[in-house]
Amino acid sequence: MPLDSQQNEDLKHFSTCTLCEAMCGIEVTTRQTNGENQIVSIVGDKANPFSKGHVCPKAKALKDLYDDPDRIKSPMKKVNGEWQEISWDEAIEFAAKGIHDTQVKHGNNAVATYLGNPNAHNHGAILFGPYFFRALKSFNRFSATSVDQLPHHIVSYKLFGHQNQIPVTDIDNNEYFIIIGGNPLASNGSIMSVPYVKKRLKAIQQKGGKVVVIDPKKTETAEVSSEHLFIKPGTDVLLLLSMLNSLFSQNLANPEHLLEFAKDLPLVEDYVTNFTPEKTEEATGISAEQVHRLVKEFSEAQSASCYGRMGASVQRFGTLTQYLIMLFNMLTGNLDKRGGMMFTQPAADYLPHSGHGSLAKGHTRVRGLPAFAGEYPVSALAEEITTPGEGQIKAIVIGAGNPVLTTPNGQQLDNAFKSLDFVVAVDFYINESNRHADVILPPVTALERDHYDIVFHKFAVRNSVKYSPAVFPLLEEQRTDWQIYLSLTQKLEALRDPENSEQSALKYKALWHKTPTGVVDDLLKTGRYAKLVSGLSINTLINNPHGIDLGELQSDLPNALFTKDKSINLSFDFFMPDIKRVNEYFYNEVGKESPLLLIGRRHLKSNNSWLHNSKRMVKDTTRCTAQIHPTDASAFGIENGSLVTVRSRVGQIIIEAEITEKVMRGVVCIPHGWGHNKQGIQWQHAQSIAGVSCNDLTDEMILDELSGNAVLNGVPVTISA
Repeated sequence: MPLDSQQNEDLKHFSTCTLCEAMCGIEVTTRQTNGENQIVSIVGDKANPFSKGHVCPKAKALKDLYDDPDRIKSPMKKVNGEWQEISWDEAIEFAAKGIHDTQVKHGNNAVATYLGNPNAHNHGAILFGPYFFRALKSFNRFSATSVDQLPHHIVSYKLFGHQNQIPVTDIDNNEYFIIIGGNPLASNGSIMSVPYVKKRLKAIQQKGGKVVVIDPKKTETAEVSSEHLFIKPGTDVLLLLSMLNSLFSQNLANPEHLLEFAKDLPLVEDYVTNFTPEKTEEATGISAEQVHRLVKEFSEAQSASCYGRMGASVQRFGTLTQYLIMLFNMLTGNLDKRGGMMFTQPAADYLPHSGHGSLAKGHTRVRGLPAFAGEYPVSALAEEITTPGEGQIKAIVIGAGNPVLTTPNGQQLDNAFKSLDFVVAVDFYINESNRHADVILPPVTALERDHYDIVFHKFAVRNSVKYSPAVFPLLEEQRTDWQIYLSLTQKLEALRDPENSEQSALKYKALWHKTPTGVVDDLLKTGRYAKLVSGLSINTLINNPHGIDLGELQSDLPNALFTKDKSINLSFDFFMPDIKRVNEYFYNEVGKESPLLLIGRRHLKSNNSWLHNSKRMVKDTTRCTAQIHPTDASAFGIENGSLVTVRSRVGQIIIEAEITEKVMRGVVCIPHGWGHNKQGIQWQHAQSIAGVSCNDLTDEMILDELSGNAVLNGVPVTISA
């Protein structure tokens, strides 16, 4: 709804919260006073068919981001160590020239990119950002994927033929739900978009079903579950191997309806023969009796799903763990089945038009770590900057990211950034990473741009579709992410080939006219619902501002498969050799490095390093604490509320202790994304509640060898008062 020029008139806009994956519909009330646009309130949109009025506290933070006086609204250039506002023309010229000059001097690969996860919540950045990244012609690409979900993508690429064809739990029809290393009450789902998840988990239990949480911490989700089992950090792979062993030993495997697509499923038994629950119980902390019972209950349920999320991914065997989780769902007959793990049917399906993925087509220069889908593991970024030689990174473009706080050995990366010749940031804050930038190009906030969830409709637990026009019109001095990236692309190409600059401009004229929303419109008009929903298009959605329900998830095999022969490629030759490493690590003394292991945690009012500058999200609370079990605290002479030193191989932090039985013995639990204590940033409120970064402890040399994914859980640490 466009803004009216009349003063003091409240207008209502039906938009979408972009601060997590749940896609909650919001009702934004605005007012124009003295020529200035103001947000009066943000509440849940009760008419939204997907979220039905649900929002978490984060939704109100969209107003905080819009109003924040620390937000950058004009391009900033660093001159003699001080920030100065400059025009957009000067900023784009300066950024492109710095990139161009670096590549002329040192080669294309001397300029790297790092993308943070806010890009996934921005269809403009997703659809038009790639034009810029391709124009760079650099293989040095990094993102938050390799500290988060890379194992999921590799498993789906190998099994189903596309990196983003990740099945999700059909939670509304589920009767038995196992959650391993996930906390959807804090995340509203993750690679599983699921608003009002607490209500949905309770609904499973109210109809006689069961929700089981397996986690080293009794999380918010565990508190409302039917059962919680503590597990020693990093041993999830042993648990899954033993669950599969139990499945076969109890003759409970029932994959018949999937054998048409995966005929070799029964051969899994040969790989798990030695991993009896009796053998794994000491390492995992979960008894053999509990494993056998869990497997029997799961197998006998009418519908069931085993879901593993970040806690299961960011460990030494994260990729093998996620693979075994998928095998367990398949062998119990719960893939592509109502109430189990199902493939989604989004209205604007980008999968057929996007890269399916690739593995190990390139390797990092220093450690030889494999690339996936053209990106290198971010754990290698610092060494690629600091190690001299051909291909050394001399400059970087950071897009909506803060890797100093969110990737392993952040202090090392912070120091590496200091040595770069040139840094460009696309962000509307000066944060702990881009404080090293030479120029910052600030896009508008979420409510000032059009929005379509191109990614998260793909991971939604129910098919729906919604488009949110910008709440506020774009002002002349403002730019969206896609406009910034397209401007950089044109300027860079003009610098490379000045004689054909006019021809280059004509090439991009169509894109400026199309816009990312135009691309979404094309996808809607050619998608599976185009004929079912009265010629589905952006205009249809503008006329249905709350969104349109498209129904429950449907069985979709073999259509859901992107493999050439329309079969599920079990890829035993890729995944199963990693079992040898499992045996060596857990049963040859290697895995007994420390009595204490670090894990992370998440909070409903945070999203990684986001939102700590929102006073309402952090007021009246101290969340950055080290949670320690009372027995461990007593052994080390630590009292509740006292300061403790936590050390790892790479560094140490001093943090307040929180003594609680919600973490198991041998575990130190510290939240992710804090540490706003660097010089040269402007997050005034974040500075006052700075906290410390747990990634000053995580070790860039500890990786999941199959994928190169970072290990953030199960990192050996010591503590002292």
